[in-house]
Amino acid sequence: MLSQRLSDPSTVLTAAASFVATSMIIRSIANDLIPDGLRSYFSSSIDRFSRRISSKLTIVIEEFQGHSTNELFVAIDAYLGTKVTPYVQRIKASKGENDAKLAVTVDRDEEIVDVYEDVPLIWTLVCKEDESFGSRNFRSRNWDDRNASLRSEVRSYEINFHQKHREMVLNSYLPYILDRAKVIKEESKAIKFHTVVYGLWDSRVINLDHPMTFKTLAMDSELKMTLMDDLKNFMEGKEFYRRTGKAWKRGYLLYGRPGTGKSSSIAAMANHLNYDIYDLDLTAVQFNAELRSLLLSMSNRSILVIEDIDCSVNLQNRESESESGKDNKNQGTLSGLLNFIDGLWSCCGEERIVVFTTNHKDRLDPALLRPGRMDMHVHMSYCTFSAFQQLAFNYHRISQHQFFEAIEELIGEVKVTPAEVAGELMKSKDEEFSLQGLVEFLRKKKIQLDEPETKKDINEDHQEGRDKPDGEGEKLNLAQG
Repeated sequence: MLSQRLSDPSTVLTAAASFVATSMIIRSIANDLIPDGLRSYFSSSIDRFSRRISSKLTIVIEEFQGHSTNELFVAIDAYLGTKVTPYVQRIKASKGENDAKLAVTVDRDEEIVDVYEDVPLIWTLVCKEDESFGSRNFRSRNWDDRNASLRSEVRSYEINFHQKHREMVLNSYLPYILDRAKVIKEESKAIKFHTVVYGLWDSRVINLDHPMTFKTLAMDSELKMTLMDDLKNFMEGKEFYRRTGKAWKRGYLLYGRPGTGKSSSIAAMANHLNYDIYDLDLTAVQFNAELRSLLLSMSNRSILVIEDIDCSVNLQNRESESESGKDNKNQGTLSGLLNFIDGLWSCCGEERIVVFTTNHKDRLDPALLRPGRMDMHVHMSYCTFSAFQQLAFNYHRISQHQFFEAIEELIGEVKVTPAEVAGELMKSKDEEFSLQGLVEFLRKKKIQLDEPETKKDINEDHQEGRDKPDGEGEKLNLAQG
């Protein structure tokens, strides 16, 4: 009988209405009979009791710490931007002048759930109005302040989790966010290209917009993989370098004839690592103190490039330097550069790469070539068949063709640079015509190779005379953006 009455919808609605009415009457009587102070006391007591029995812990990270920005808040802002899910309804997007891509962050009152070591962590961006802002703004009369709307509210991130994970969050999770935010910032920034003007790095920094990557670089496939593996080990070697007591740096010597891809390789390295490039022309440096100032002002995660080091007039062989009677101790000599590369100054900064290029490795001071200074010597050879295949795919999007067999045979017999092959492939957008032209070009090269030795020597001397001074034909020209 009772179950039938409860299943009747009208009975349920009547009971609910009666309960609500009774609650309102009790609340009204309590408001009339219980003083405000006593009601406030009971309310705060209940809140304190509920917090004591609650297992939830909240950590608040405010945007500002005194008058300075809270580094942890900025890191969390960048980190949570990578954790946005389709369930988040409001996000903010922005792009700075020095950013390579858009930055996404959460908007106010949005919640994001992150999982770290199998622990769910709930983040919320809380924004409250700054009640003291109005009077401060009135006193300052700074009506044109573009950041006024930003400072008119107090922003903070709140993270909620079970209190038993407190030590893990403070000692592991938040430091992890700080480290991840640095990586995120580096990945989003545009690569910069720096040059020297009047003994200083030019303040007019150029964004590097070079399209070359290891994916498109025309280099022997085995050599390319070796170089990429070496760079990977360097990037992940922070603990190794610290454990072994070595500065976190690495030196690469790229040597080979003009047109073999030395500058393209540097661009590919910068894009692969997302490192800034500092192009140092040693002929523009007169004193060791000037050289030291330039090198110390470089940022971390950067590549120092010195092209055609054998042609830099201020780099003298130390033996010939000592034989001369002149006092060259203040000049920008090879010894000054070497002292920075592996002396005590080398520890001032980390995650730095030094790249030297030369057309004539045999002309270099032996002190420059030893391990610890130039750790890896990369011979930029004449074009191999695997390098040609990469060029054919770059220019014509083909990986196989009837001419490939003849080209493979000819490339194995003649000396031709990747730049020369690329020049032939660029002559026509028609793959058939382009490859046929390359075959004819290689056959002419082979005929010249088979000519009498004296005639070949004359031709080579004539060609060398037409060339620019060593290295000028392949000067670093990376700033295309």
